[in-house]
Amino acid sequence: MRQTILIILLLLTPLWAIAQNRMWRTYNTSNSDINGNTTLALAVDKQNNLWVGTLNGLCRLRGKNTWTDYTMFNKKLDGQSVNCLTIDNDGMLWIGTDDYGVIAFDGTQWTEHERETRRLNMKYIGDIAIDNEGTMWIGVTLVGLVRYDGKTWDMMTPKDSGLPSDFVLCAAIDRRNRKWVGTNGGLGMYNGRRWISYTPSNSGIADEIVPAVVIDNDDVKWIGTLNGLCRYDGENWTTFNKDNSPLPGNQINAMTLDTRGWLWIATENGVAVYDRKSRWDAFTPEKEKLPRGSITDIVADANNDIYVGYDLYGVARLSGYWLTEASSSQTPAPAANAPEEGASEEKIRVIPHLEEGYVEISFEGIEASVEFFNPSGQSVRRIPHYQKGAHINISKMPKRMYTLKIKTARTEKELKFNLK
Repeated sequence: MRQTILIILLLLTPLWAIAQNRMWRTYNTSNSDINGNTTLALAVDKQNNLWVGTLNGLCRLRGKNTWTDYTMFNKKLDGQSVNCLTIDNDGMLWIGTDDYGVIAFDGTQWTEHERETRRLNMKYIGDIAIDNEGTMWIGVTLVGLVRYDGKTWDMMTPKDSGLPSDFVLCAAIDRRNRKWVGTNGGLGMYNGRRWISYTPSNSGIADEIVPAVVIDNDDVKWIGTLNGLCRYDGENWTTFNKDNSPLPGNQINAMTLDTRGWLWIATENGVAVYDRKSRWDAFTPEKEKLPRGSITDIVADANNDIYVGYDLYGVARLSGYWLTEASSSQTPAPAANAPEEGASEEKIRVIPHLEEGYVEISFEGIEASVEFFNPSGQSVRRIPHYQKGAHINISKMPKRMYTLKIKTARTEKELKFNLK
């Protein structure tokens, strides 16, 4: 009898472990002390506490169940939309609001910047990123990007800089301290001297609306758009979507990296996780105990617990998850420029790398003929045997609009390229 019980327990243990592996818990106003069901922003501090920005202010989750409503300590946050939360290297919490600009909180003192908020019209803060030198980059909706180095406040707008749009959605900092800013008019990269814009017309990005950007430890940029997830390593673009990966939706609302380097992706129809190599998993309302609402943010804590914020349904937490071979799909996504099945026309793209001083051309074959024409229609440069992916040096070419005539074994195309 004891042997029979032991066998039953051994059989049940893996099933229980798998069930626990995908167990979600939801916090809302009916089952917890969270101060609102409309979650706008999430952040995890150095003590592994979860900070939650809601339509009703700011609250904190300590451990698994202890909530504190911080509107009782700062009345300006009472009924205030907290749109974004960022924690700097000193543990300072930076709070982006609708009406009061940026508020800093060190755990005891609140610091406001009323004068600068009025002068720069810093309302409706969309995102806050802190660069490698401690300078803050603040996205202000329908205004632009504010730079704050601890002393001076400066504003960048599309009119006086190369910022793609004044509707800033997100910002991230790479290893070289370059700023990557997602807008509703494309992705912008600022290297401290000038801006470079990436749109579907001049790069492999999948859409011009960019709600999320995450940069991994290899300095690879993961760009969330309304038409899929893009990977950009500085040279090559790859797009993941519902057709070529386990992503549950093409609209990417938010992303985060956990301590293992896994990428967590929030879409309009659930969450996906990708180990950035080959393994995927997806969590949807149809298969999990997850709300069917719109996801606003996603973060991972030091224990790799995953927190997902919802527009109307509070916060959901996934604990103890491990991406196993059984739960993953091993099918890698094809490159962004790979031919669609049954496609009759070859896809050809010019991919600029203006900061590095070169362009490359992507197509389906191996070799092509490439010719540059100036605005007058004169041929100014010809490369008869261009190898796919090779760098074409443009650093000494005059700044103007060019027409590129590209001829492959399958087709011939003319593409416009603006060298700024």
